[in-house]
This record gives sequence, C-alpha cells and structure tokens, in this order.
Amino acid sequence: MGSLLINIVIGIVLLLVRCCSSSNELKIGYYEKTCPSAEAIVKNTVRKAYENNDTGIAPALIRLHFHDCFVRGCDASVLLDSTPGNPAEKDSPSNFGVQGFDLIDEAKSKIESQCPNKVSCADILAFAARDAVFIAGGKNYRVPAGRRDGTISSSTDPPKNLPGSFFNITQLRSNFANKGLSITEMVTLTGAHSIGDSHCSAFSKRLYSFNSSSNSSSQDPSIDSTYADFLKSKCPNLRFVSSSGTDPIVPFDPTTPIKLDNNYYKNLKMNKGLLFSDQILWTSDLTRKMVKNYADNQNNFWANKFAAAMVHMGSIEVLTGNQGEIRKNCRVVN
Repeated sequence: MGSLLINIVIGIVLLLVRCCSSSNELKIGYYEKTCPSAEAIVKNTVRKAYENNDTGIAPALIRLHFHDCFVRGCDASVLLDSTPGNPAEKDSPSNFGVQGFDLIDEAKSKIESQCPNKVSCADILAFAARDAVFIAGGKNYRVPAGRRDGTISSSTDPPKNLPGSFFNITQLRSNFANKGLSITEMVTLTGAHSIGDSHCSAFSKRLYSFNSSSNSSSQDPSIDSTYADFLKSKCPNLRFVSSSGTDPIVPFDPTTPIKLDNNYYKNLKMNKGLLFSDQILWTSDLTRKMVKNYADNQNNFWANKFAAAMVHMGSIEVLTGNQGEIRKNCRVVN
C-alpha cells in the first residue's frame, strides 16, 4: 500500500513538472523543425503589403502587438472577434483605430496550408511586428517563439491596461512597471510614435481646453505655439468634432512620418510631441535625460535599444507549453 502511494505521489510530481517546466519558455528558432517556413511567410506577407503602398501597415502591426501584450499578455487575445454577449478587446474604445487584422489572417492562412495547427497567432503577431520594424527602417532582430494563444478576450480589459494619451509620468511609469518593463524601456518603446498617425480626439484637449479651470480656449503650455497652430489647422475644436462626427488623423512625426527613427525624440526637445503622454517624457525630470540621449546620439543607438525592448515586451505573461491553444483561425477559439 505504501509503495502504491509513493508511485501516485511520483506520478503527480512528474505531471506538475511536465506542466510547469521552465523548458516551456520562448526560444529562438522554435519552428525550425515543425514549420521552417513560418517566419519567411510572415515576412513576405508584410513586405508585400508595404510594397503595395500600404506604408501604414508598419505602425499598425507594431501597435497591434503592443496592444496585445499589454492586455492578458502576448496571447493574441486582441485578434479574437466579439461573440454574442461578449464584446472582445478589439471592439473596446481603447482599441479605436487599431488595424492589421487582415494581414495576420492572411499570414495565418498561408502558414496553416503548409503547417496545420503548428504556429500560434501570438507568434505570428510577434514576427509581423518585428518585420514591420525592419521594413520601416528599424533594426532586424530575432524573435523567440513558443507562445500559445489565449481563449479569453473582453472589451473591459484594454482600458484597465493600456496607457492613456493624457497619462502623466507617474501613471506611465506605473503602467509599464505593471508589465515588467523599466522606465528606460518605456521611453524606448514610446519611440514607436516615430511612425503612424493619431486621431485628433486623442490630443485636441491640448489645443482648446487643456486647463478646465481656465477658459475654453486654454492651450497646453508645453506645446510649441507654431506646432499648435499647425495642429489646429488639422483638428477642429472638440465641440465641432463631436457634432460633425469627424475625427481627422495627424502623423506623430510630420518630418519623417513613415521612417522609424529617433526623430521622435528630437521633436520632443522642440516641444513638438503630439500626445501629452509623448511630451511629458521631455518635461519630466525622470525621463528628460533619456530623451536627450536618444535625440543627440546616432539613430542606431536608439534602434538597437528599441529592438531589445520589443523582444522583452514580447515575453509579457506569455502562455507556453500546455497552456492556451494553437488557434486554427486567429479570430475565433478552436
């Protein structure tokens, strides 16, 4: 009887080790044997879209990966469609304007035709973000893989996890720290705003009603006056935005809007950060030196740090081993 009990205990221990082993961590070349063409398929899909004049695909994919990793970890939960009675992350107001879903679907379909049920949507998204960084002018870097796909997606999660465009430095630091990212990585990753656009509604308050205790035409004093005039020419007063239903978009970096470079930090030094959460990186003593360092050094200095930070971000709360699943369709659970 005693030996039987010992065998049962040993069996349970082995099961736990199998379930929770550290060998389930992400690794480079994860699909070398099971689907060696996976990364090439993703890269070619991204390149094809970019060459077809869809230059917006690069910032879209980087943002999509960020929005995925900050909510429930990098588990492709942002890709899931809403179901009756359960609105998904992608339909949250916090994900307004997020794009890139069709490209991930295309890459997934091509991969499934060659390697059925082998490559997760979460890994495809991480590969696509890497390829977007490179094609927009950033560094090429190796992506550790082995992520599994989550099965839960709720529209109530993004507002509680994603940083807001009017976050102050304390809120930003806390938000990134909650995801295991340092304040340096926060400043580094925010450099993704070197490319892409923002809707006027994300920053118009800086132009027309920044100080609620003042009159309705108050302007954020941290914004360059000439730049503010330019933005006002693109963005009507919020009162008219809400009444007309229009919400124009403006590039984060008006000088090199489709090139991923350190020009973002140079803009901050000139008080030309688009979002309040951008400009605060320069006005805050906590991060000002980091911004200056990235702005004053060669672009490669920031680009290398950005690549490393992207890899670290891609490991946030990942599902591995027997956790989650490998979705057949990125939009629905199996």
